[in-house]
Amino acid sequence: MDWLKLPPLNGLRAFSVVAETGSYTLAAQKLNVTHAAVSQQVRRLEEHLGVALAVRSGRGIELTAEGASLARDLDIGFATIGRGVERLTEIVENRPVQVTMSPAFAVEWLLPRMAEFQHEYPDITLMLNPTAEVVELKPGGIDVAIRYRDKRRPVAGVQPLLLSDMVVIGAPELVAGRDLSNPASLMDLPWLQELGTNEASEWFTFHGVIPDRRLTVHHMPGNLIMDAVRRGDGITYTSRAFFREEIEQGRMIELFSEKLFGIYFVETRAGAQRPAVKAFLKWLRAQAETVTV
Repeated sequence: MDWLKLPPLNGLRAFSVVAETGSYTLAAQKLNVTHAAVSQQVRRLEEHLGVALAVRSGRGIELTAEGASLARDLDIGFATIGRGVERLTEIVENRPVQVTMSPAFAVEWLLPRMAEFQHEYPDITLMLNPTAEVVELKPGGIDVAIRYRDKRRPVAGVQPLLLSDMVVIGAPELVAGRDLSNPASLMDLPWLQELGTNEASEWFTFHGVIPDRRLTVHHMPGNLIMDAVRRGDGITYTSRAFFREEIEQGRMIELFSEKLFGIYFVETRAGAQRPAVKAFLKWLRAQAETVTV
């Protein structure tokens, strides 16, 4: 197709509606523009084609033979376009909102709130992808990524979703009776850290401790760490928001804390966002506002 020879789409659309309604006035109402705008668009289309398409007949209009022929073709063409747009819209509306986040954030923060989201938005399906990997946001893939940084590695221009105290915690049966008043004392305890991270060594370095012996560190998926900490298998470095109630009730012991140190933020794919994505982001931010760090 030679696109340069194709008349402006607005003119074709205006004429198609004029042919359908038999009236410039009714066509203007359907297109939500003025009578003059429709008349001008049809006139420019006629000038482009070099042929009359419609002539006035009493209070209405009558199509010429050329106009009637073009109207039939446009009706078929616009109907095909309309069906294509409807199918695409249905696909887009029914596609799940795909969200990626760390396993710990998923298990301890997001999943406990999912029932509330589904109650509020029963027509939106979420597809959660908990992973320690940084998943790239590509068209047709992940819509929303919940990322983590701390104040040692800030991200410029990012609006935080959740600011949280970051804490080292352990079960009472593991830490009770120990003198853990200084960071170096934690070298004697087993650490649990997420696969692919170096949280224990980074924590000691941040607190000015150079380990003089090999640390006992167990690596596992983030969602398994939380249950292991509760069992007393080791201590871990995590967000206080995940364990706030357990710490307050004495079921977990907070050993060290960095105030408002952890930053959870949202990244979205570039371009226009689907209504379902916008609804999830709105709900997500509202939930974060209710969190006590």
